[in-house]
Amino acid sequence: MDISTAKRALELIKKHNVIVIHRHSNPDGDAIGSQAGLAEIIKTAYPKKKVYVVGDDPKRFSFVEGSAPQTIDDQTYNGALAIVLDTSAKFMISDNRYTLAAETLRFDHHIFCEPICDLDVIDTSYESCCGLIADFARQTDLPVNDKAATALFTGMVTDSGRFRYDSTTSQTYGLAAFLMSRKIDTTAIYAELYADDFKMIKLRAEFTLKIKFTPKNTAYIFTTKQEVAQYGVDANTISRAMVGTMSDIKGVDVWANFTETDNGVLCELRSKKYNVNPVATKYGGGGHAKASGATVANFDVAKQMLDDLDELNK
Repeated sequence: MDISTAKRALELIKKHNVIVIHRHSNPDGDAIGSQAGLAEIIKTAYPKKKVYVVGDDPKRFSFVEGSAPQTIDDQTYNGALAIVLDTSAKFMISDNRYTLAAETLRFDHHIFCEPICDLDVIDTSYESCCGLIADFARQTDLPVNDKAATALFTGMVTDSGRFRYDSTTSQTYGLAAFLMSRKIDTTAIYAELYADDFKMIKLRAEFTLKIKFTPKNTAYIFTTKQEVAQYGVDANTISRAMVGTMSDIKGVDVWANFTETDNGVLCELRSKKYNVNPVATKYGGGGHAKASGATVANFDVAKQMLDDLDELNK
């Protein structure tokens, strides 16, 4: 993010006394971390401003301090600034009342999908939206206290795969060092993120046995909504958490997890080598070059998507 863009974003924040921060629905650690982190930064820098965070249940990321969404009425948006975080498409935003705000601002690190806000700050060089927010604060000299740093570091860890993914760069480590100059309990963060109960460990083992392969060695899993009900875990958890069961299979460069719900099939697409984003956008989704997603109508469409992924392996 260049300094001129950062300053334009800061001027919008300075201009408004009421700020409502949104992020995408079914949030991951990056969405929650960036939302809680930015809210804390603004509150610390401008104690007289009213800052709200809204959205659906943070679920397993509710351990992040400041993650609990607030209930506000429509009148709160009068003259306010709405900030949208970690979201590439309008339909993904949790609580569409951001359109009621006087002005809107977006920070995002996904591949551009569509314009959303009056000022869209989009930079795919960051491994996470939390990294983007951390750099925004650093460039504009906004205060980052221990609470904000912990939230932002949590999002950086989740979206970088604990600094494993190739989206991790020298910039990532520089920003991590910037955040860790504050007091962060990394042991506590990792315990919350990676310590599973035995039920989830067993579930991953079951999903490992569900893995199938196309003739071109694309790995995939199909889970019906009846199976979702039997597992006793919500579909979004299965969709996001179980795609990783295929990530370390030797010889597999592309993999996908398809999870059926009442509202369509959730599709999580991943690759070690290829850009899967065009496949996701073809079906109305988006994301990153090597990690994207979409929701399609049914398994027949999902199978067409799988054929398209197979083409990458050619």
